[in-house]
Order: sequence, then C-alpha cells, then structure tokens
Amino acid sequence: MASRRWFHPNISGLEGEHLLMQRGFNGSFLCRPSKSNPGDFTLSVRRNDEVTHIKIQSTGDYYDLYGGEKFATLAELVQHYTEGHNQLRERNGHVIELKFPLNSADPTTERWFHGHISGKEAERCLTEKGRNGSYLVRESHSNPGDFVLSVRTDDKVTHVMIRSKDGRYDVGGGEQFDTLADLVEHYRKNPMVETSGLVVHLKQPFNATRISAAGIKDRVDVLEREMRSAKEENSKAGFEEEFEVLQQMECKYLLPRKVGARPENKAKNRYKNILPFDHTRVQLTDSDGGDYINANYIDMSKAQAMQQMEGLIDKLDSHWDNMKKYIATQGCLKDTVVDFWRMIWQENSRIIVMTTKEVERGKNKCVKYWPDRGNTKTWNKICVTSDKEQSMNDYVLRQFSVQHSDYPDEVREIFHFHFKSWPDHGVPQEPSRVLNFLHDYNNKQESFPDAGPIVVHCSAGIGRTGTFILIDIVLNLIKQHGLDCEIDIHRTIQMLRSQRSGMVQTEAQYKFIYHAVQHHIETLSQRVQAEVQNQKVGREYINTKKAHEDLMALNKGGTAQYEEPKLYENINPVSKSQLKKQPQLPKK
Repeated sequence: MASRRWFHPNISGLEGEHLLMQRGFNGSFLCRPSKSNPGDFTLSVRRNDEVTHIKIQSTGDYYDLYGGEKFATLAELVQHYTEGHNQLRERNGHVIELKFPLNSADPTTERWFHGHISGKEAERCLTEKGRNGSYLVRESHSNPGDFVLSVRTDDKVTHVMIRSKDGRYDVGGGEQFDTLADLVEHYRKNPMVETSGLVVHLKQPFNATRISAAGIKDRVDVLEREMRSAKEENSKAGFEEEFEVLQQMECKYLLPRKVGARPENKAKNRYKNILPFDHTRVQLTDSDGGDYINANYIDMSKAQAMQQMEGLIDKLDSHWDNMKKYIATQGCLKDTVVDFWRMIWQENSRIIVMTTKEVERGKNKCVKYWPDRGNTKTWNKICVTSDKEQSMNDYVLRQFSVQHSDYPDEVREIFHFHFKSWPDHGVPQEPSRVLNFLHDYNNKQESFPDAGPIVVHCSAGIGRTGTFILIDIVLNLIKQHGLDCEIDIHRTIQMLRSQRSGMVQTEAQYKFIYHAVQHHIETLSQRVQAEVQNQKVGREYINTKKAHEDLMALNKGGTAQYEEPKLYENINPVSKSQLKKQPQLPKK
C-alpha cells in the first residue's frame, strides 16, 4: 500500500465519523486507537453513507480482527484487506470494501518528515543520497502513533525511537517537546550519544518530495519561502534545489539510444541529440517503410516495474494501476509526417495533443501535418480529411476522418487539440488555461473506451510535452484516489525520464507543475466542500439542536456527550482459501 497515513493517533470514534462523513466517500476508511480497549485499534469504514467500526486486536504477538488472518504489523493487516477484494465480510455475507484511505494530517510541514516510509527505505535513501549527518523523521511501523529519527552516522544508519504521548514528543527518558520540529531542532544543537559512545550529529535534513495531495499548498509555501531565503544568501533551496537534484540524477537514465543514432535514422530526428530510448521506443510494424520514429511510450506501471528491478523501490505501488498511457514524440519534420500518421493508425490513438505553434520566434517548431478545414490529404496509404475546426479560448480543436487503404471499410475519428497559449519562453501565467485544456481533451478521450495512447508533442517532445503529461498523470491519480492520496512530483518526473530522456526541461516548468496541481486541488476542495454543505442542508432538519451543541463542543476543544459508536463484532474476515470456496455467480 502506498501510505500508512490512514492511521489517526488522536481521534475518537465520533471525530472519526465526522471525518469520514465530511471528507470521505463510500469506501473511505481510517484506523484509530480504541478508546474502549487501550492497546487495541478500530478500523472505521464509510459504507452506504454510514460508518462501520471494526475491532482490531493487538495481542503483543500479532494483530487480527478477533479471528481470521494474523499479521505482524497493523499496516500489513490493513494492506491485506485493502488489496484482497471480498475478503472482509459481515457474517451475513455483505462485503466491506476498503477503497480510499482517509489520511491524517502530517504532524509537521517540515520537509525532513517522510511519513510512512519503512526503515529499509530510509536506510537506502540516506546511504545512497545522503551524507554523514543527514537525517529524516518517519512514522514508526512497529508502534503506530510514534515516530523514528533516522540518521546517517559513520556510513551506517542509526534509528532513534520518538515517543508521542498526549501531544508531546521525546526520545525516551529525556526532555519532552511540544512539536517534532522542536525536538529535531533541540538535537541539532545538542547531539545525542548512543550507549556505545557514538555521538549522533544531526547536520543536514534529508528532504522528502512525497506529500499528501491535500497538503500541497503548505509544501509550495515552504519551497517558495526557502527559495527566497536562499537567494538572499546566494545559495539554492526550495524549487531550485529540488530541480537541481533532479538534474543531477539524469546520469541514472543514460539508457541506450542506438536505433535513433543509426545513419539511416538521423534525418528523422528534429534535434540530433534528442533521441528515443531503445527500450520504450515506438516501433512501426507495417511494411510501408522503416520501423523508426522519434517517439516513446509513457506507461507508468512499466516505469515503476523498472524502478523495482533496479532496486530503487521495494515493491510495486497499486496507485499506478489503470493509469492512462501516452506517446511522447517530437514535432513532425517534412519527411516524417507519413511515419507520424502510420503511428497514429497503428496505435489506434484518437487524441493528438500539440503544445507548440508551427513557428515560434521565427523558428520552425513543427511541420503542419494536417490538411486545411474541408480538405483531404493522403500520405502513402493513409488519407486524412479535416472535417471541423473550432477556435476555443486557448486552443484550436480539429476533427479529422482518417482512413487506411488496407482497411477500406474503416473510418476513424481523430481529434487534434492544438494548445496555443504557451509563451515562447517561460510558462503560462495562469494554470487554469492548461487545466481547462487537459479537462477538455480527457473528456474526449473518455468517449473512446477502446482508444490507444494519447499522443503528445511539442517541438523536441520533452519539455512542454513532459510538463503536460506529468500534470495529467498527477490529476489522474487524484481523480482515482481522492484528495487524501499521496503524490510525488519529483519521483514521477524521474519515472517519466526513465522512459524518455529529459522530460520536463526547466525549473520554471517544474515550478509550474506544482502551481497547476495546487490550483486543481484548491478548486476541487472548494467543490467538495460545497457539495458537503448542500448535503448538510437536508440533514439539519433532524435534531438540529443536538447537532449544533455537539459541533460547538468540538469547536471549543471540548468533548461532545455521546455514546461511543457500537463496534461491529460480527465481522467475518475471509481467508484466501475460504474465498476460493465462495459460490461464484454464473457469467452472463
């Protein structure tokens, strides 16, 4: 599972219900300490617009649901029932689905906080990328609600448990602190000493790039503040530092590009040094010419599998399942237009996204590869008719009818989204222009359920192309997993660059991605809040006085008087072997 932030260490059953009803959806869930049985936990799930509470037993040896499978950690238990469909049922057979983790707020906005990463991941990060004295703070897997300070010392990694109790933090027997930031700052100035006598110095933070989508504003504010402060000292921090680290990691993706460098293919490259990686290049399979085109498949599930093979991640993250696929390519040259249309037909692509003008600042960026409205052009075996053309605020939408002489009875509709509001240098001032454009072409793509990859190009097929694809990928993650999902723009660019070299070219583009995603999340949050308010209108006629009193008590920091929600004790966790024996409905 991608996150453990579904664990809420300091909330009651009523607060859990409020969170699930206000921020969640049917299938949203969270986990919290049990108030009635200290040491145990409760899994709270929203189902049919009500909340079900399930007991989790902690025996000291394992975790279980008072029967069924047993697990070493709480995270493994939740992961099992999240990934194992139909394994969690009531005794009456009704399935309890855990679909959307409703994440808790981070205890700090400091960038050295890495959330749920494992000890093994922390050691790898600090060993491979850190220096002696590099440190980070992460959630404890063995003691939910506590934290761990991981520090690289003399080429090894030391892990120090941070206990959290009653809103205060300590490292065991020492001074207590109101915040994690206070604790870390104290031990930056006052090094710790291990029992072996080794002095543990906290010298430089090892900063995280993974964040909760809902917390992106805090991260953007921190990055901008750090960047402003660094400029006063003629150094780099914030966005500049993150992008520089990204550039330094490019050497990890010096993958073979031999096919594009072959003498017979050199003339098909717009820029002689911007070539497609061999392992992800699009190979043209018909017999109408060579198999080369300067284009790469962008498939996030395959990019993640490649990272796992290289040992960069421990296990696959289901977040990347069912993601859209893209082809990133260069702007057409005069002699590559036929290859471009061969690719469009071969891949059954129905959406073409063009993010450059044909000519910018007097330089040709892309040859016009489509006919004028109402006209028809033929390239080899492919005939393209321009049926419609509509000018929108920031782009031109063209509709083509495309035929292939080998398939005379088939006519395909293809839509050409030509974005024209990207300035010659820099990035658009208003993210909303790009977001509206993405929204429109995604709606059209969804109208073709069997369509192939979305084809995206600018001039070189890496800068604007990478920026558009990256934003679209992150927005799709949020659409699938909600505002509480975790996103990592930095790592996602690394994954893109493992499939096509140089994706997202400039620091300005990198920063624009953050601002575009932030704008989308703020807009989406406002919409969700409005929907919640509309739903409340219908409920306020029922026991309005009590609801108001409860809300006032919570707002004052008090505790509303209520009966602890009844725990469902008739839950039947189904094992995998039992699941196989469940009667299956006949296929229609």
